[in-house]
Amino acid sequence: MAFYNQQQVVDYPSFKLVIVGDGGTGKTTFVKRHLTGEFEKIYKPTIGVDVHPLDFFTNHGKIRFDCWDTAGQEKLGGLRDGYYIHGQCAIIMFDVTARITYKNVPTWYNDLCRVCENIPIVLCGNKVDVKNRQVKTKQITFHRKKNLQYYEISAKSNYNFEKPFLYFARRLAGDANLHFVESPALAPPEVDIDIAHQHMNETELIHAAKSTTP
Repeated sequence: MAFYNQQQVVDYPSFKLVIVGDGGTGKTTFVKRHLTGEFEKIYKPTIGVDVHPLDFFTNHGKIRFDCWDTAGQEKLGGLRDGYYIHGQCAIIMFDVTARITYKNVPTWYNDLCRVCENIPIVLCGNKVDVKNRQVKTKQITFHRKKNLQYYEISAKSNYNFEKPFLYFARRLAGDANLHFVESPALAPPEVDIDIAHQHMNETELIHAAKSTTP
């Protein structure tokens, strides 16, 4: 695996993962679920960001994702190119309880693609534990238009936490059979999620994917 070390040098593959999306969508909560995610602040005149190094154990050995969290910078009206540069994979996060955060997904996507060409991108709809979601599964079509991977997640209940990381690891290693040999150490869930109801939502997503993109 070829890799670029943005942070401290480690003797195993390390990848820069950029996490973007509107403020309040749960980006920081998401990365902080991983208990080994010590963070280091990077403050430069053009950029302020928290970097959380998250380690995972695969059948190919240990890998690290240096997760670049905007930590409120998105509220300043857009991010600097320095935040995206050398990004090797990216998560665009929106909040299923706030329509505007999904409406802004194309803007984040365009910003990313302007600097990072042809990197794997995962779209994540967070807070699926909340009963009265505002963005229904049938309304989520952006990933199909742009051929992105999409996952429904709940940062506070750890639901689907590992899926974006496993997707990236497989893409970056070029091995669809790569798997995690142990579960990541996560903080205890803060909320419960109705698994049966969420499975219904995800079945809807699968059916929608088989139909024509609107």
